[in-house]
Amino acid sequence: MKTDLLYIHIPFCIRKCIYCDFFSVSYDESVAKTYIDALCQELYLKKDFSTTLKSIYIGGGTPSLLPNDCFRQLFNCLRNNFNFSSSAEITVEANPGTINESKINTALSLGVNRLSIGIQSFNNDELKTLGRIHSSEDASRSIEIIKKEGINNFSVDLMYGIPGQTMDSWHNSISTAVGLSPTHISAYELTPEENTPLYKLIKSHKINMSDEELILEMYNHAIDYFASCGYEHYEISNFALPGFKCMHNLNYWDRGEYIGVGAGAHSFVNGIRSNNTKDITGYIEDLNNRIISDIESAKPTSVEALKEFIFLGLRKTEGININELPPFIPPLTRGYNSLLDASKELIDEGYLEINRGYLALTRKGIVISNTIIVRLFERLRLD
Repeated sequence: MKTDLLYIHIPFCIRKCIYCDFFSVSYDESVAKTYIDALCQELYLKKDFSTTLKSIYIGGGTPSLLPNDCFRQLFNCLRNNFNFSSSAEITVEANPGTINESKINTALSLGVNRLSIGIQSFNNDELKTLGRIHSSEDASRSIEIIKKEGINNFSVDLMYGIPGQTMDSWHNSISTAVGLSPTHISAYELTPEENTPLYKLIKSHKINMSDEELILEMYNHAIDYFASCGYEHYEISNFALPGFKCMHNLNYWDRGEYIGVGAGAHSFVNGIRSNNTKDITGYIEDLNNRIISDIESAKPTSVEALKEFIFLGLRKTEGININELPPFIPPLTRGYNSLLDASKELIDEGYLEINRGYLALTRKGIVISNTIIVRLFERLRLD
């Protein structure tokens, strides 16, 4: 079985943000160029995993740090080894302050038709708290450059629950974002992940997280405000204008397969999940010897597959199609006649609902989704 989605990881950043637990390293142009050489070798070695690509997502890190010649080399390699659908969604992540007219024109000439911009906030104090390298003014200027050069399909990342953030500053961020006319908005709660500077600052009481009630109020306000502006709430943290849902992310939430290339990248092909080494030097050396440096590879057990299916499916606001359940579900309901039967208590409590054949979180359930999903796992004895 072959897949039609491709993820490419560019792990370079100018500086790592205090909350980020994604794999990244400090940017060095000479290392980046050698890395692209290795990346192209991996693309060549994995070309037979793919049918015609309908989505390419280049994430990081900060892909927009790459010089134009690296992007040209990467896309030449892609075109030489893969077929693209005529309607393929080609997304590149970018950060304000790393965007200019030359890079946008190069991206357009190579076929990039969607950008995802990591803004996080339009409040300079909040950006400083997060360790971001750009200002609110940089963010607005970057969006204007993107639109001026002809890319109108772009997503904006925002963050709530930032220490010191208020309802007023949050509303200013979301209203400013909407005013820039993105086709897609992602709104993420700031979560202190272990082994990040933010987590250590909280544990040492040097910084205090926002109150949980305030965080909930911010999330609810965003849902209502984005809806009033025409954005569909299609996944717990994601909102899109009609026709602009992110194809790459929808495939992920549908538990679809994808090829991942680059240091630290994950793949899901032929039912097997694998991930590449995060050692940049080792990654480059392996690919120079035509070795794919995946350090872990395993097929999820039936229980793991079911947990993935439920967790990912319930993140979508449409939920899970209970009339088209995968074959691994019935044997695992442990005394329940169906997934629906196991969900009855949560439906009665107003956290889940059945709508047109889909089991979905209600608005009441969405705001505490992790808790509800854990309870459902417990009902199915999957905890």
